[in-house]
Amino acid sequence: MRLLPLTPRAGFALAALACVLLLGYGYFLQFNRGLEPCPLCLIQRGFFYAVLAVCLAGAAHNRSPAFYAGVAALFAAGGAAAAARQVWLQRLPPDKVPQCGPDLFFMLDNFPLSRTLKTLISGTGECAVVDWTFLGLSIAEWSLLWFIAFVLYFGWRVVAGGRRVTA
Repeated sequence: MRLLPLTPRAGFALAALACVLLLGYGYFLQFNRGLEPCPLCLIQRGFFYAVLAVCLAGAAHNRSPAFYAGVAALFAAGGAAAAARQVWLQRLPPDKVPQCGPDLFFMLDNFPLSRTLKTLISGTGECAVVDWTFLGLSIAEWSLLWFIAFVLYFGWRVVAGGRRVTA
């Protein structure tokens, strides 16, 4: 069975579309369903934006697809690390969950940047709360799956280089 040839530009465009749809759904949950993102959610959102930006550049620029794929894979790996941390926090026993901290804007206004970043990366008690699930998976678990899929796709694209790939 042969699939249609997928050029690097088309692959980057499809990955960019996936990021736009994921980010759009995140904003829908935030503004229409009232689910406020925790610090680790905001970090994951930032990594989705970074992957989106690299994918748009890769789709627009018809050179060095392996370079763009490598950079996108690095950003996706960072997002996977943040999502994995949040999944780990969500699976902790209730007595092991860290305390909830101040929101991001309070931290940026009142804490040194190093302390704010440390708190963001390590997560707070609100990062362990599961407010939404789909097919039994939380938002963090879905993010982790998408970031892993991006890492695998972009890693494959790095190996494939600039060739058209058919299956």
